[in-house]
Amino acid sequence: QGIDDTALQKRYGDFAHQVMAANYPQWAQAKPLQSLQPGEKIRVGYVSSYILSHSGTRWVLGWMKNHDRSQFEIYCYHTGQEIDWRTNEFVANSDHFHHIPHSLEAACAQIESDRLHFLIFPDIGMDARTTQLAALRLASVQCAAWGHPVTSGLPTVDYFFSGAAMEPENPQQYYSEQLVLLPKIGVCYARPPLPEPCRTRSEFGLEDTQVIYLSCQSLFKYLPRYDDVYVAIAERVPEAKFLFVAHPSEHVTDIFRRRLARAFGARGLDSTQFCLILPRQSYSDYLSLLKAADVFLDTFDFSGGNTSLEALAFGVPIVTCPKAFMRGRLAYSMLSVLGIEETVAANEAEYIEIAVRLAHDRDWYRQITGKINERQDRLFEDTTCVAALEDFLTRIALAANSR
Repeated sequence: QGIDDTALQKRYGDFAHQVMAANYPQWAQAKPLQSLQPGEKIRVGYVSSYILSHSGTRWVLGWMKNHDRSQFEIYCYHTGQEIDWRTNEFVANSDHFHHIPHSLEAACAQIESDRLHFLIFPDIGMDARTTQLAALRLASVQCAAWGHPVTSGLPTVDYFFSGAAMEPENPQQYYSEQLVLLPKIGVCYARPPLPEPCRTRSEFGLEDTQVIYLSCQSLFKYLPRYDDVYVAIAERVPEAKFLFVAHPSEHVTDIFRRRLARAFGARGLDSTQFCLILPRQSYSDYLSLLKAADVFLDTFDFSGGNTSLEALAFGVPIVTCPKAFMRGRLAYSMLSVLGIEETVAANEAEYIEIAVRLAHDRDWYRQITGKINERQDRLFEDTTCVAALEDFLTRIALAANSR
C-alpha cells in the first residue's frame, strides 16, 4: 500500500522468533563467529524454498557464479518441493547442494552441521518455511536480500543487502537489519537470451498497428487507486493495448478484470477493447512477449525487479514513478544506472504524459531505445557488486580473528 511497514514487520518478526525459539530452543541460540584458520575458506550458504526460476531468487545466481572459489565455499539449500531447469544452475554453481523439501528439522540440522560463517536468505517473506528458518539462529551471521524488497523484521537477521541506487535518503530507518549498500543495483544480472524461435505479436493475438503497453507484474502489486492511469492513457492513445498476466487464482484475476471494467466504464470506454489479461506464460513465451512490447509500464509503490531488468535487456522503454521506499524504486534504480531519466515520472500526471509521448513521438522513442541498447553493459553482468559483497563478508569474518 506504499506505507512504511517497518514497525509492523518488527512486531511480526519478534513474534515469529518467539514461536520458533519456544519450539526449537536448540536452534535459537547465538553462534559466535569462529576465527578463520590458515587456509580455511569462508563458508556462505544460500537458502530458499524457491531455488528455481522464481523472481525472488533467480537473480542470486549472479552472486553464486562469481564468488571467488579460492576464498569462499558455497552451500545452497532448497527447501521447496518444485524443481525446474534453473535449479540445475544453482546446483552447478554450488560446492554443496541440498534439496530438503519435507522437513524443517532436517533443514535446520543440515545447515547447522555445515558450520556456516554466513547464511543468506534472498527472499524472506515469500514463503513460510523460509521465515521459520530465518527466525532461528542457524549460522553465526544471517543476512537478507531484496528478493522480497522489505525488511524481515526478524531479530535473528543481522544484515540486509540492497543496492545503493535503489534506496532513498536515510534508508536505515526502514530496516531492522543493518543495511549494506552494494554498488549500483546490488546484483550481477545475466542478460537473458532472445528465445528461439521468438513468438510474434500475432501469435499473442496482437496487431502490428497497436501500441503495446506491457505491465506483467503479479496482480497484488496493482492498487485500485491507480486504475485510472490506464484509462487516461487510453483516452489519448486510441490504439493502445494494455497487457497484463493472470494470477494463478482465477478469483484474483477476475477481481482485477472487474476493476478495469469499472474504471474504463466510468469514462465511457470498454476495457476489453484496451486491456488483455494473458494466461501465465512459460519463460520463453514471456521473453517473446517482452520483445513484442513497445512500452513497459511499471507498477506504482511496488516496482518490478526481474521484469524491469528483462525489459531493458530487450531495449523496451520503462515508464516508472519512484516512491518513498526501496520496493517502489527498483525500475528507477536501473534507469538511473543507465543514465536515463526521461521516462522517470515525478507523479501520476507525468507518468501518463511520458506513456503517451512514447506512443506518439517516434523520434524520441528511438532516442530512448537507442540509449538503453547502447548502455546495457552498465547494468548487466556487472561483478562490482560481487566484489563488494565478498569484501564485506571477508571484513566481518576477519574481525573475528582480531577478537
